Amino acid sequence: MRAAAILGLGCSAKDLRPFQVGSATDWRLGLPDASDQADVILIFGGDGTVHRHLGQLVKLRLPVLVVPAGSGNDFARALGLKSVRHSIAAWRKFSRDGGNVREIDLGAIAAANAGEAPAPHERYFCCVAGVGLDAEVARRANGLPRWLRGHGGYALSAAPSIFTFAPFPMKVLTASADSWTKRSDQPTVLAAFANTAQYGGGMKIAPQAKMDDGLLDVCIVGAVDPFKLFCMFPTVYAGRHLGSKEVQYLQAPRVRVETEHPIDVYADGEYVCRTPVEIGVRPAALKVLTLAE
Repeated sequence: MRAAAILGLGCSAKDLRPFQVGSATDWRLGLPDASDQADVILIFGGDGTVHRHLGQLVKLRLPVLVVPAGSGNDFARALGLKSVRHSIAAWRKFSRDGGNVREIDLGAIAAANAGEAPAPHERYFCCVAGVGLDAEVARRANGLPRWLRGHGGYALSAAPSIFTFAPFPMKVLTASADSWTKRSDQPTVLAAFANTAQYGGGMKIAPQAKMDDGLLDVCIVGAVDPFKLFCMFPTVYAGRHLGSKEVQYLQAPRVRVETEHPIDVYADGEYVCRTPVEIGVRPAALKVLTLAE
């Protein structure tokens, strides 16, 4: 078997050693291209590392094993890989019989001018894309030292952002046949477009999300008093925020987001573009290894 390993920030070849024991595998470092021969790809890192390689991974159509070694590992957790030990177990099963490969959806973002078709270039994301407060929190968190980002950096960045971020006018429309249906048009604090249930180090922003249903789960938080928002924040870790009257939750295969002025769009903790955007689902776009199948 031939395996390629992508090493994210802070990782090195020594992290490969637990996966090389007792395995007759030909290893190479780096992302393979179309001319290379590989049977599987291992990614050592967090959500940002996975995000940066998604475009090429989709083209290669090779099974991918995520080894959680980043400051944010929500994608690995969504796959049931909560530790390196779990990834080693998934690798051993794949090496024995290859029976733990699963196809999952990815989100896709394309910048678009209002009233026009989206730009041909699109960016994939594995977990959650966000507009508003959570994009501001991601921006702040990215400025923290890496060790702090991995130990509650998102929560630390959220606290000051909550009291300084102002609601903004935003429209969310969903695709229906050959037209768009307006689903929200109000002052908004944040909108999250989810392929997985959680982001930001375990926040269950979209507790009903599934990675293989062909749908985005959309969570919109309207204008809310900052103190109430601060009190609401801890409930997101258990998904209880859906009971708040300011929260709107819906599912759709494709949405369009328009704002009065262009604002940042982040996905998997990384800056992508600015509004207006169209966000959709690419069904079964990525093959991944899980603990069992």
